[in-house]
Formats: sequence, structure tokens, C-alpha cells
Amino acid sequence: MKVIICGAGQVGWQIARHLSGEKNDVTVVDMNPELVRRASDTLDVQGISGFASYPDVLERAGARDCDMIIAATHSDEVNMVTCQVAHSIFSIPRKIARIRAQSYTAALYSDLYRREHMPIDVVISPEREVAEAALQRLAAPTTFDTESFLGGRVQLLGISLDEECPVLNTPLRQLTDLFSTLRAIVVGVRREGRLFAPEAGDQLFADDQIYVFAHVEDVNRTLDIFGKSTKKQERIVIIGGGNVGLAVARALEARTERVRAKVIERSRGQAELAADALERTIVLNGDGMSMELLLEANIDRADAVLAVTDDDKTNILVSVRAKQAGCPMAIALVNDPTLVPLMGPLDIDAYINPRATTVSSILRHIRHGRVRAVYSIGDAEAEVIEAQVLSTSPIAGRTIREIEFPEGVLVGALLRGDKVMKPTSTTRVEESDVILLFAMAGDVPEVERLLQVTIDFF
Repeated sequence: MKVIICGAGQVGWQIARHLSGEKNDVTVVDMNPELVRRASDTLDVQGISGFASYPDVLERAGARDCDMIIAATHSDEVNMVTCQVAHSIFSIPRKIARIRAQSYTAALYSDLYRREHMPIDVVISPEREVAEAALQRLAAPTTFDTESFLGGRVQLLGISLDEECPVLNTPLRQLTDLFSTLRAIVVGVRREGRLFAPEAGDQLFADDQIYVFAHVEDVNRTLDIFGKSTKKQERIVIIGGGNVGLAVARALEARTERVRAKVIERSRGQAELAADALERTIVLNGDGMSMELLLEANIDRADAVLAVTDDDKTNILVSVRAKQAGCPMAIALVNDPTLVPLMGPLDIDAYINPRATTVSSILRHIRHGRVRAVYSIGDAEAEVIEAQVLSTSPIAGRTIREIEFPEGVLVGALLRGDKVMKPTSTTRVEESDVILLFAMAGDVPEVERLLQVTIDFF
């Protein structure tokens, strides 16, 4: 597949890394020659320096015979015009654009992206994706990572194990026997910085970070087994009243169960906008770094603090202050991946990486076969892939034991009709089943082959 990626920032670079690693023909376009050089020097991609929406620049990038264009520059308008030029001049069949401004992504104006208007096939909204990720973290407060799959029936849980975990030093095979009715499977383990897909004889140790697929009805039981509490989040303080904070507050207001949220926003104008947009949420204007203001927001009695300003260091420091004041849970928005190793030592419970959520969203629309969802784990170390099994797929009609999955791939769940099945080695995979896989990054191309790599997805 021939792909042009416009924008060589963090998101563009990660997408280029994924696609070039899978032997696709990738060209990266960016105005910054340094970013283009970094991409072409470190990845197996071609680099073009220039303005992404200029027809002559796209021509040089190979737009005449391109299969897909991904517009992920820092400008919404450039991304939109790039897709228009790609359609009108070069007839590129698939166009994906990252668009941040909420005015462009409001449901009221969705007709804007129809083929006869602004022909964009997929619009990715980072703010919306990040807000959804924040709500997922709040729904499973004792996890460091979480995402839902199979129409909300299965939850991926990232759990840090401590000395109090009751199932340490127990082989995973034995866990299956001990909790035979538990619909949960450990699919990934990070130990001493290295992520791997465990085997049945592997044991779990203190300080391991594990990834577990659990049926949504068994999430609380799963957390209990691994020594985590399941206390509900009823009082939440949100630091940052911008697009992300506002979207989270709105979603919390829409919930049927009672959630008391407070928003702290530094900008007076933005605080007034947030106050007008929210009905039951208290909005405070001031610096979230101020301990006096945090105490005014009753941070010591809150169940969680969610720091989602546009400054990583503010989010981290506010989280640390909130924990010192007695808040039991802190979630921080962190754009810079080099800051992530600080989360543990600083006692920050969970973080949200906008780059990872955006990359996951874009990959979902790129994968071959009948792929319905993709979630990127860690720093693109592994992927969770949800896909429908086609009749022509090599895995259709075979038991899991018979399928030649790579060592770094585990089946986490199977959906047949409306029934979620916990897979075993004797489970037979049928046509039209939806399969949920954990795959190490290097094994993704082989997974795509097993899921039937055809151009029909496009």
C-alpha cells in the first residue's frame, strides 16, 4: 500500500513507523526539513519538505498513484485543504484528517465532510479521543490503562501488581483452574521495562504491570483477584477547562449516577465559557497549582483529580500536590513520552498520552481485513486488534491450537453473535466471529495475514 503522511510530528512519525515497519511504501511530508530528515534517517520512508496542501508538493510525494493520505499537521485548515486537493486533483481513494477545533467536529455540521463538500473519509478528533480515554480511566480507577472492546462487552485492564496481590508466584495455568468461572485472561506482562506475551507456565511477581482482558461483568471481580479495590468515583476535580476538561465534565453530567465534578481553569474567559456550557458542575477561576484553590475545591475529599491542561509539567505537579493533600487518585495528561517513567516515582496513578490515543484511532482505519478497532499499548510496543473473521481467512474453521499464531500473539476473547466467549486451545474460530488479539508490534504483519490481507477493506 502506498501512503502519504502529512505532518512529521509525534503522531505522523509514529504512524510512519508502524506502516513502514509493515513494508508499506510511505512518504512523509512536512514544512520542517529537520523533522523530514529525522523521519527519513530513522525510518524506511521517503521524505519531502514542503507545504502539505500544495499540489506540486503532493505530486512530488507520489500522489498520482497513492492509496491513502493521512493529514496530521498542526493546522486543521491545512489538513482539510490537503484532503480536498488529494481528492480533486489526484483522486486518492482514502483520506484521513486530524482535526482539533470543536467547531469543525460538531455533529451539527457533519455534512461538511460529505464527498461533494469537503471529501474527508475519516475525521480524527484528538480532544474527543482524549476525553474518552479520561472517562475510561475514571471508570476503572485502580488501573493504569484501560480500553473497551467488542461493543463495550470486554475491557482491557492495565494493572500494576504490588506485594499485597494475593496471586503472586502463581502460574497462569493454575489461575485458570482456581477461577474457572472468571471470564478474564492475562495477555501481556511488563517486567523490568520489557513487555511480553506470557505463556501458561509463567508466574506473576510484585512490580509487574499486566494487561488483562475481562468481561465487563467480571471487571470488579478481576480487580479484586489482583488485589485492587473497586471504589466508585463520586467526587472529581478537573484541572483545565479547555476542550478536554469540558468534554469530560459534560460526560460526567450526562451520567445517570450522581457524580460531583468541579473544574479549575486559569483563563477567566475560558472559565466563563465552561461555566456557561455546564449545568451542575462548579467552575473555579484560578491557578490549579495553588494549594489554597485546590483546598477550596475540596481536593482532600475528592475521589480523583484529573489534570488535563495543555502543559505537561503543570499536570504532573498538580497531580503530585493533589495526592499530598489527600486525594487518593491522580490522572495526568502527558504529551511528552520521556516524562512517563516519572509517573511511578511521583505516585501518579494513571496517565493519558494524546499521541497514543490519536495513533490508535488512525491505525483503526488503516489496518487490513475486517479490523474494527486497534489500540496501541505503551510506546507502540504492542497492539490490541479487534477483527471480524472472514470466510477466506486462514484461521476460519480451525481451533486456536491449530492456528499458527506467532509467540507474541494471544487470543483474549471471542464474540459469536451476542455471546462473548473466553477462548481455550480447543475453541473453534468460525466465519463472522469477532476475535480480540494481543499482538507484540513485530508480530502485527503476521496477524494481518491471518486476518486476510485484502484491499477490500478500502
